[in-house]
Amino acid sequence: MSVRLVYRLFVQVLSWLVLFARSSASKDTEILALRHELAVLRRNNPSPRLSWPDRAVLAALARMLPKALRVHRIVTPATLLRWHRKLIAAQWRQPKPSGRPPSGDELATFILRLARENRTWGVVRIQGELRRLGHRLAASTIRKILRANGIPPSIRSDDTWRTFLRAQAGSLLAIDFFHVDTVTLKRLYAAFTIEINMRRVHLLGITEHPTADWAVQMARSLASDLEEAGHRFRHLIRDRDAKFSAAFDAVFASIGIQIVLTAPQAPRMNTFAERWIGSVRRECTDRILITGERHLRHLLDVYIAHHNTGRSHQCDGMLLRAPDDVPNMIPFPAKSARSDADSISADCSTNTDPPHETPGQNR
Repeated sequence: MSVRLVYRLFVQVLSWLVLFARSSASKDTEILALRHELAVLRRNNPSPRLSWPDRAVLAALARMLPKALRVHRIVTPATLLRWHRKLIAAQWRQPKPSGRPPSGDELATFILRLARENRTWGVVRIQGELRRLGHRLAASTIRKILRANGIPPSIRSDDTWRTFLRAQAGSLLAIDFFHVDTVTLKRLYAAFTIEINMRRVHLLGITEHPTADWAVQMARSLASDLEEAGHRFRHLIRDRDAKFSAAFDAVFASIGIQIVLTAPQAPRMNTFAERWIGSVRRECTDRILITGERHLRHLLDVYIAHHNTGRSHQCDGMLLRAPDDVPNMIPFPAKSARSDADSISADCSTNTDPPHETPGQNR
């Protein structure tokens, strides 16, 4: 320990002797460099950026400092050389041409509107429509604006699922199952169908054992009801559940309804049915303990009646209206709205059995 202390004192004394041997000009240069470095480090930015005046001062002072002191600065000699290379490159760099004048914000907004409202238009079609209105823009400029806003440059959505649903909504039906667990841990399955255009829901049946034969019988009852009502439906959307057999599809094919299969593990392709399942769970079945099949049937009948006559929807053409509302009337009269709300509240806030009644036949 004592040897180390003696060594450190010896080194410090030698550094003092070297300092006495230096000229006053060298000391003044080092003081100026330290002061400028301190001024740079005192800036509010946690990692201060050196401006061109800072670089010029530090480079000039580093040239006047002794070689041994140049390595203890906030910039290394390699950084000084890099600054010098950039300065030489900037001297011989040619000025860039101004290029095309920038398009205004209003024109960019108009281009985005054309692309969103006309999903089949590509860049060239939008360019032609703009030229007819007196705006001359290159196709690359239009493509750049679309990409900056997350819109593909060429949108060909004739065969997308969303376009198909919107074009065929008036003739589409969707069918699906959902399950409910009772207080005795018995699982019940409910089948329903929903009209895509009006969001009108129909309960088809409830069973504990949903077999393929039961699904065929349910399909026959639904097909019979559709025939009596003079249906306008042409497509039925369903998933690839094993309960939907070839005989199930044949029942609907006999009345002119084509089956549309969803892709495997793609619930969004039957999004309207899946959305209604979420609604009935959140608003009814998850709020009450189901005691049995008759109890579940009563709750679903009440909820579906509320859904079709007293619950607002947001589909096209009936914003905030129920499927069975009269178009020229206020959709929610005070008396009927209050009675519907009281009925739903009474059925979804108690866990008592419904009144004894004969269960209705499956549709």
